[in-house]
Amino acid sequence: MKNLGILLVGLVLVSGLFSVEKQPKVKTVEILTSSVCGDCKDRIETELNYTKGVIFSELNLETKIVTVKYKTKVLSENDIKVVIANLGYDAGETKRNDEAFGNLPKCCQSEGHCAR
Repeated sequence: MKNLGILLVGLVLVSGLFSVEKQPKVKTVEILTSSVCGDCKDRIETELNYTKGVIFSELNLETKIVTVKYKTKVLSENDIKVVIANLGYDAGETKRNDEAFGNLPKCCQSEGHCAR
């Protein structure tokens, strides 16, 4: 009888482990930016790749979308958008930091494509 009780407790514990949905440890997001040139690409990728919790980032200049793979226990998607915004670029619905934007090279402040 004692063994049956232990078995039942074990089954309850094991079934509880399978019913809890866990947040993935690593996530990949795509964020639309206001980048315009190779300098923007270098600036955004460098800052993100040196941000604690980011595993990988790559900006596609044609689409202006940055793909970021990150550790969810260290960062959130919003944290990543704030890093980009603090560089002077729009990041999805997160608007750029205007002071940082003003410090970007004139080329990177242009609308559309770089004039270089």
